[in-house]
Amino acid sequence: MTQDPGKGVMINGEHRRVAEGTSIAQMIADIGLDPAKVAVERNLEIVPRSTFGEVMVEDGDEFEIVHFVGGG
Repeated sequence: MTQDPGKGVMINGEHRRVAEGTSIAQMIADIGLDPAKVAVERNLEIVPRSTFGEVMVEDGDEFEIVHFVGGG
């Protein structure tokens, strides 16, 4: 039996693989960001933060993730 290689996606212009059944919230956490402090664009559409845990990553998705940094 072959192992599922997962989904191929682009995150901020970089090719990545994510496991089958990964939500946007999990993908964000996996790359070390806080889902509460990011804005996500998926395939040129803004993803509402309230849906990060429900929306599943699909093969071929393209994401732009912007994280907010505090300071002054």
